[in-house]
Amino acid sequence: MAMKAVNRRKFLKASGVAMALPMLESMSLGSAAAASAPPRLVNICATLGLYSDSWFPRTGGADWTPSEYLSIINHHRDRFTLFSGLAHAHQSGRQAHNSEISWLTSAQFPGLDGFRNTISLDQVVADHYGYVTRFPSIILGTNSPQSQSYTSGGVMLPADTSPAQLFSKLFLKGSPEAIAQETQRLSEGGSILDHLKSQAQSMLGHASAADRAKLDEYFTAVRTCETNLVEVRAWQDRPKPTVAVESPTDIQSRADIVGRTRLMLELIPLVLETDSSRVASLMIQDHGVVPTVPGVKADQHNLSHHGRDVAKIAQLRMVETALITEFGKFLDRMTQPGVNGESLLDSTVVLLGSNLGNANSHKATDLPILVAGGPFTHGKHIVHEGENAPLSNLFLTILQATGIETDSFGHSTSPLIWT
Repeated sequence: MAMKAVNRRKFLKASGVAMALPMLESMSLGSAAAASAPPRLVNICATLGLYSDSWFPRTGGADWTPSEYLSIINHHRDRFTLFSGLAHAHQSGRQAHNSEISWLTSAQFPGLDGFRNTISLDQVVADHYGYVTRFPSIILGTNSPQSQSYTSGGVMLPADTSPAQLFSKLFLKGSPEAIAQETQRLSEGGSILDHLKSQAQSMLGHASAADRAKLDEYFTAVRTCETNLVEVRAWQDRPKPTVAVESPTDIQSRADIVGRTRLMLELIPLVLETDSSRVASLMIQDHGVVPTVPGVKADQHNLSHHGRDVAKIAQLRMVETALITEFGKFLDRMTQPGVNGESLLDSTVVLLGSNLGNANSHKATDLPILVAGGPFTHGKHIVHEGENAPLSNLFLTILQATGIETDSFGHSTSPLIWT
């Protein structure tokens, strides 16, 4: 089934509304309870790809036959949509895996001289909500602080890698000493900003026009930091939510990529249901060691460069099967009925995919992409024939579904509509 792009004005006119959450042909309102819940966004990226032959169905439309991996989550097929033929253009960078830094941004030629990243999908939503929640966004990594989340200035936001520390930050009240230290840290931060602003102000009289423009950007950044400090201070005085689960224990072994991924995926529903944040992003990273998966004897990166070797592919499928199984458990948790019978998935758009379509050759085309939950009508495999369509078009549709009135994102050309 082909995807079609429509003009923004036409699609608003056709939907009959022009508001923060426009109705698309691919959307359905669902229950009144679901409509009243705040829109949320979860992004999950498997940076070493997903083996295409085990991921993509052979047919499109609503009658697709589950592939090896999709059979694991087939009981949720009415809650997600699959996409084939999507990609960001010009993702060849300085290094073979540079496409992972632009997966949520669509910035072109990542890592090359002069490259500057752009704002990521999750941070557009985080900026939209701001500190209406304790944390505008939660950023997670399975192995390192590297993330795919970037500010409007192209600055990477570091990922949390310790489930135990994140749980403490979200749900545990600190000791009086720890609270005092945090208050002091925020006060010192405010003093530093005052000092920097004063220094920059003294330079204005001697600055050129170009320098004045740079200083104006600087002042804007300082004002943003000041606003954020005020918001963080306000949250310090509010009690943290209480959850009926024990704090997770961090997994020290880097080889247990599946276990580390599981802990992060178990935390995300807690973040959402307590409204601690409405945006969460998880980067499943290259761990560089042999995973503790039965039958696997080589590291995942090595296996992803299988060269069509049957034995390597078999081991790669074992690792990826285990990861998709954890994603399936995540969907199970997200679909549990809560208050008024509503599930978290009813109001949460979940994006799962990879920056690599063929990790064996580092190709960043024909990406594996799945969207679950939210206000969309699901159940189909949407296939774009011919040259890949902009993944940014789907990102634009996701933004509009999370309540953001915008006509563009990254290198989008129009919202991606599917029927």
